[in-house]
Amino acid sequence: MPEQDFDELAWRERIEEYRAEKDEFLAEHPQSPIPPEERDDFDGLDYYAPDPKYRVVARIQEPSEIEEVELETTSGPDRTYERVATLGFTLEDEHHVLEAYAAPSQEGLFVPFSDATSGEETYGKGRYLELDVETFETGDDVVVDFNIAYSPFCAYNEGFACVIPPEKNHVSVSVRAGERAP
Repeated sequence: MPEQDFDELAWRERIEEYRAEKDEFLAEHPQSPIPPEERDDFDGLDYYAPDPKYRVVARIQEPSEIEEVELETTSGPDRTYERVATLGFTLEDEHHVLEAYAAPSQEGLFVPFSDATSGEETYGKGRYLELDVETFETGDDVVVDFNIAYSPFCAYNEGFACVIPPEKNHVSVSVRAGERAP
């Protein structure tokens, strides 16, 4: 989406709708990671206030060849992904690069990351982004909205095995957007 077409009011409404749906899922869905005995007391996640400065435009760079990588998990076997792109962007006047992955069972790009808030204000192992990008080529721009960054299920229940963001996907600044620590 070109930045000149950015409608901040509509964007804020979409963020709030997304968060309400997520909270409802966690409170009521049988596959929620919130233990059943804790759901009655669950009144929603803690989020940072939506902030457009954490909605950045990233430049996509394709690797010379797709590489299979094993990403470590919190428990259990590593998970296999394909490293399909890097995303270069500026945040807090610094250039950052995150690797983006694809998995056979998922659509779009999976971007696990950690940042300076990890373990302090947000889940210690890191958070995730999913970008609704199916086709791309080097030089394309994509909006990376950290306001929809979320904690993996293992943040709420140790019975889940979750991908740990690789060291390469550490953002050196504080990304005060998306879900806060559970």
